[in-house]
Amino acid sequence: VQLQAYGGGSVQAGGSLRLACAASGRTFSNNAMGWFRQAPGREREFVAAIGWGGPRTAYADSVKGRFTISRDIPKGTVYLQMNSLRPEDTAVYYCAARRGSGIATNAGTFDYWGQGTQVTVSS
Repeated sequence: VQLQAYGGGSVQAGGSLRLACAASGRTFSNNAMGWFRQAPGREREFVAAIGWGGPRTAYADSVKGRFTISRDIPKGTVYLQMNSLRPEDTAVYYCAARRGSGIATNAGTFDYWGQGTQVTVSS
């Protein structure tokens, strides 16, 4: 099972990027998925998650109103639309999947991880 994250790049502050995460080896249509990020010298932090039953989405306070997580079930892909990007959003972004369908924000509860994609926001 592999998760492939792509769509990162370099943008100026105020710009937008859309990240995508595709799975190979199995589908995650009934699983909770999430995005995390890690900046140099900092711990990995939660960004957004999408579940199946109950609350469908969750966001870190720092990205609420700017980022949107969504999923295309037939394509088996999860997206992270990032608008109004700020320099502090600069990080490597990772997608992750849980074995279960319940939404979660703790990285330790995710079972599968992608390799990460770099997002750089310049001021």
